[in-house]
Amino acid sequence: MKLFRTLLLAFTIIPLIELYLIITIGTYIGVWNTIFIVFFTGVLGAWLAHRQGLSVLSRIKSILSMGKMPTDELIDGVMILIAGILLITPGVLTDLTGIFLLIPVFRMKIKLILKKRIRQWISHR
Repeated sequence: MKLFRTLLLAFTIIPLIELYLIITIGTYIGVWNTIFIVFFTGVLGAWLAHRQGLSVLSRIKSILSMGKMPTDELIDGVMILIAGILLITPGVLTDLTGIFLLIPVFRMKIKLILKKRIRQWISHR
């Protein structure tokens, strides 16, 4: 049931909120400015995700060459991938979420929360 609610949110409510925000912004700044912003954030997001993704891949290779497991870097890589997908998806909320995922300070905080939840999940199994 929890998965159903999550999917319902992801595929219906979030797009409706995004559509409302884009229409509202468009009425204030105009259609072409809104289209430009959506296009610009998509291109910028793809570029940033590519750049940071390559950096994480380099760190992963370096850590693997030392014989260690790059767990933090793998989590960073997944978050950067998600950020890229969110930034390419048209919308205000998805863009803001994607941008925050590309900022290392925010990504570190999210990573700490994820690691804590993963430990709790493993300990309850």
